[in-house]
Amino acid sequence: MTIIASGYAPQRNELYETPYWAVESLLRHLPSVAGLKIWEPAAGNHRIADMLLIHGAEVTTSDIETYQRTHDRILDFINTLQFITPVPFDAIITNPPYGKGNKQAVTFTRNALACCNGWVAMLLTAKFDWGSTRVDMFRDCPRWCKKIVLLDRLRWFDGPDATTGTEDHAWFIWCPVDHPCTLAHVPPAIVYEGNPYK
Repeated sequence: MTIIASGYAPQRNELYETPYWAVESLLRHLPSVAGLKIWEPAAGNHRIADMLLIHGAEVTTSDIETYQRTHDRILDFINTLQFITPVPFDAIITNPPYGKGNKQAVTFTRNALACCNGWVAMLLTAKFDWGSTRVDMFRDCPRWCKKIVLLDRLRWFDGPDATTGTEDHAWFIWCPVDHPCTLAHVPPAIVYEGNPYK
C-alpha cells in the first residue's frame, strides 16, 4: 500500500499486512473496544482483527477474497456497500487498499463514514487529508477527530529480508455521530506514535 515505489513486489488486491505495533498505537487513542461490535472490511489475514479480539472486541471480518484466513463474509466493500447500509456495528477499523492516487482508499473511507454511525479508523498515507477533493471527510466533517502520525515507517512483511516502506502513514479517526466531540464540533487533534519494538 505504498504510493512511492518501495521495492516490494505488488501484492494481489494490495494485501499488505498491518504491523501489530501500528494497531496498538491506534488502540491507545480509542475508548476501550471491549464488547464493541467492530467490522474489519479489508481483513486480509486478520492482523487488525486479531488485535481487536485480544482487546475484547467482537469482530466481523470481510474482504474481497480469502487469503490464508477465512472471513465471516466475502464482500467487495467498494462496489457493493450500498446494499448493506446502515450497518449494525460500533466501529469500522481497517487498513484499506489505496489504489492509484489513493482513489480506492478515498472510496473506502467515504463508504465507511456513510454506512457506520460509530467510530471509523483508517490506516492511510500521512498526506491523505491533504487536497481540496477530500474536505468533506476532514474540514467539513464534524466527525473528524484525530490523526495519529506514525513516526516510524511500516514494514509490510515479516522476516530478515523485509525492508521498510517508503511512505509515511497515519491513523485517521472519526467519532460516532452522537459523540460529544462531534456534537460540539471540537477541533481534531494530531498525536504522534512510534514503534516501541524497533
